[in-house]
Amino acid sequence: MPKIILVRHGETVWNQEGRVQGHGDSPLTSKGAAQARGYGLKLRDMLSDEPGWRVISSPLGRCTQTTGILCEVAGLDFRSITFDERLREVHTGRWSGLPKAELAARHPETMTGSGLDHWVFRCPGGETHAALAARLGEWLSELGPGDKVIAVSHGIAGRVLRGLYLGLDPAEALTGDSPQDAFFLMTKGCIERISAS
Repeated sequence: MPKIILVRHGETVWNQEGRVQGHGDSPLTSKGAAQARGYGLKLRDMLSDEPGWRVISSPLGRCTQTTGILCEVAGLDFRSITFDERLREVHTGRWSGLPKAELAARHPETMTGSGLDHWVFRCPGGETHAALAARLGEWLSELGPGDKVIAVSHGIAGRVLRGLYLGLDPAEALTGDSPQDAFFLMTKGCIERISAS
C-alpha cells in the first residue's frame, strides 16, 4: 500500500464564519496560516531522514495556500507539488458560501442526518457520496505500493479518503474527525493521527 500523509487545509474565513465551502473558496485566516506552519514544522521533523515524498494538493485556494506554507516551512521542493482535481472537497452546489445557521433555519429538514445521509450530500446541485467516493477512489487506486505522498485536501473528502484506505463502511468513515491542527499518517493499512499544534 502507498504511504500517505493526509492534511486538511488550515482554517479559512468561511470556516470561521460558519459558511458552507464545498467547491467555493475563501482564504486562510491568520490562525489557518499558523496551522499550515505547524504542519510544516512537524513534517520537517518527521521527514528529515526520509526523502522521496511527493506533494499532491487539491487545487482549491485554501489548499494551495496551505500547501505553499507547509512546503516552505518543511523545506519541501515546490517543484514536487502537483494539483489534482480529484482531491477537491465535496461539491455543495447552490449552497456554497451560504451561512450554515441560515440554511438550518430555512431548511431544517435537510440540515440533519449523518453518515451517508449527511446534509452535504443533499445540497441542491451538489455531489453525491457515490460520486465523491468514486473520484477519491480513482486517485487512491493510481498510487503504487512504494509511493510516498503528502496529500492536502478537505474535511469531508479526507474522511471519505481515510475510509477508502481502511476499507471501512462508508457511513462509519464519515463519523471521523477533520482536524486543522493534526494530520493523518496512513501506512500499511493503518492510520495514525499526529498532532501538529
